[in-house]
Amino acid sequence: MPRLRVLLGLLLICVVAGALVVSGILPRIKAKTVLRQETSLAAEPAVAIVHPQRQAGAQELALPGNIQAFMDAPIYARTSGYLKKWYFDIGSRVKTGQLLAEIESPEVDQQLQQAREELGTAQANLKLAQLTAQRYTDLLKSDSVSKQDVDNAVQTAAARVTAVKSAEANVKRLEQMVAFERIYVPFDGVVTARNTDVGQLIASGSAGQNRELFHVAAIHRLRVFVNVPQTYSHATTPGLQAELSLPELPGRRFPGTLVRTADALDPATRTLLVEVDVNNSTGLLMPNAYTEVHFKVKGAQSALTIPSASLLFRSEGIRLPIVKGENRAALIPVSLGRDFGATIEVLSGIDENTAVIANPPDSLVDGETVRVIQAKTGAEGEQ
Repeated sequence: MPRLRVLLGLLLICVVAGALVVSGILPRIKAKTVLRQETSLAAEPAVAIVHPQRQAGAQELALPGNIQAFMDAPIYARTSGYLKKWYFDIGSRVKTGQLLAEIESPEVDQQLQQAREELGTAQANLKLAQLTAQRYTDLLKSDSVSKQDVDNAVQTAAARVTAVKSAEANVKRLEQMVAFERIYVPFDGVVTARNTDVGQLIASGSAGQNRELFHVAAIHRLRVFVNVPQTYSHATTPGLQAELSLPELPGRRFPGTLVRTADALDPATRTLLVEVDVNNSTGLLMPNAYTEVHFKVKGAQSALTIPSASLLFRSEGIRLPIVKGENRAALIPVSLGRDFGATIEVLSGIDENTAVIANPPDSLVDGETVRVIQAKTGAEGEQ
């Protein structure tokens, strides 16, 4: 009996000790498991997803444009002197051939007078040489002079002809220089700049330190240059109708026509330069102004839009992060269309059921496990 009691006592002690050990180890194991799960969960990026929204085919393509004068010319002096008078100031409407300004150039005037006198001398010498050559030719018939004398006289007359032509050319050159003292309007337009005044010293030329005297622009018709994205390059062809809108004239549109394209894409921007001509009979449009050009594109197909913040810019190009099966992130290439600011058009690479990550972290890599914390609609994703 005593021995049995001892055994039972030892057994009871063992059971109690085991219970104490188990009660202390199990919570630790459970805590470690929970901690491991929480750590793994915290390491997974939390992302919200959106689904692309289908938009109806756009019939209007709006792009920024730059308005320029149909013809634009800086006016320089072709002769040196002092400005005698100017006739038109900035804002003046001018016609082709009207006198813009006059320059006083006494040196050129005197050079012209000298050249005319030299021409007279050359003509007199020519007349004398021709008479001498004729007389020697007649005397040769009676053997009164030698053949050598006749040849000398004839060649002298020929040289005098050349001298007269040279003098005439010099006179014409100086006459043109004198004509350049009067500056005329090259085409119908408006004077946009006057950079000279009466008495100012004028230097001839069109480059370097020589400053332009006037600037004339033809604004009755304007050119608008637009860079069209490659995606729409084949839809914008000559003859396409367009409309211009300006921020300072809300609610008004000005019709225009696409007249020509560069027929080559800019390798830096992948855009096609096109020219739209606009009639400016009202005078409301001004050169060098910003405008928004609305093209009436035919046959535009519907496209999907996603939040602009969803795109990632990597060294290999633009990538769109999406969520695939088992909550794995994938970075896929897409073809983009128009940029609407908060949203952007995607032409290919996804469909309406694609789970697009709304605000992906910059550190996101392809194949990484993510945790979807909230699914947003397309409208919510734009907010």
